Amino acid sequence: DLRRFSNVIFNLYRVAVDYDAELVETNPLVKTSDGNFVAADARIIIDDNALFRHKEFSGRELAEYSVLEAEAKKHGLSYVDLTGNIGCLVNGAGLAMATMDLVKLLGEEPANFLDIGGGARAEVIKEGVKILLSKSDVKVVLVNVLGGITRCDEVARGILEALKEAKTKRPLVVRLIGTREEEGRKMLEDAGIQVYRDVEEAAKEAVRIVRGG
Repeated sequence: DLRRFSNVIFNLYRVAVDYDAELVETNPLVKTSDGNFVAADARIIIDDNALFRHKEFSGRELAEYSVLEAEAKKHGLSYVDLTGNIGCLVNGAGLAMATMDLVKLLGEEPANFLDIGGGARAEVIKEGVKILLSKSDVKVVLVNVLGGITRCDEVARGILEALKEAKTKRPLVVRLIGTREEEGRKMLEDAGIQVYRDVEEAAKEAVRIVRGG
């Protein structure tokens, strides 16, 4: 029995190594009356960064996501669909969570989690904004960027390009502070978009728009 069980463990290890798996799990593992072991159920999670080595799985990982989540993933965006009315585009997971908490504190619900990451360029930001504008439940998009390695002028450029290309138009509320803030602010204000420095003021404005105030 010990040898048979050892074979199961060894094979699990081989699967993990051969397929660059983050997780290989069998639950339950059943021992039959003749002493054999059978994986009654199993779960494998492949490292996304290693999928280029495993063409047999190409495209399958996207089946786990919603249409918008799959689209965001193609552009390297961390995006999760939620059920609220305020679309959120933020740089940094921690700031994104804090922004969502602020929206909830003000009595509304975020429509998503969207982290553009650090140093995002205009092209990526454009795709993020377009995704939010295409989400039917979104009544307003709240952008909250604290620019460090993320440049505010790149954020502004991405927003403006998205507005040109998007089929659906919705109000945008932008909080922008940090690297090249003045350049980014001027670009947006020249396009008629008000820019806030205080995140609470920006969030309150987004809530006001949702409530039709």
